[in-house]
Amino acid sequence: QVQLGESGGGLVQAGGSLRLSCAASGRTFSSYLTGWFRQAPGKEREFVAAISRSGGGTYYTDSVKGRFTISRDNARNTVYLQMNNLKPEDTAVYYCAAGGSKVAAAPTQAPGYDYWGQGTQVTVSS
Repeated sequence: QVQLGESGGGLVQAGGSLRLSCAASGRTFSSYLTGWFRQAPGKEREFVAAISRSGGGTYYTDSVKGRFTISRDNARNTVYLQMNNLKPEDTAVYYCAAGGSKVAAAPTQAPGYDYWGQGTQVTVSS
């Protein structure tokens, strides 16, 4: 069992930066591929980024490539999402998720993830 907790959201002007953190409980966190998803009002939850168990592999949706960076520190049981050059369309609730072997084949797909955090709000003003 893994419990996830996000932090670092807030209000920022367009062009600004935020770093989201996802802290996980459990000593087996390094066994899980971890991803970030987001959901804007009236829209479906969408994939943002994911990182492999070792941190050697990363995945991004096209709209955030070159602006967002996902990383992890398994010693601290934490995954980060550094978000630079934020745009108003990045406004959403951001969720951290973790999954086992099932998600490895399709890290961009939400149903493959086993554990989810409660989310943190990111608001980007124009």
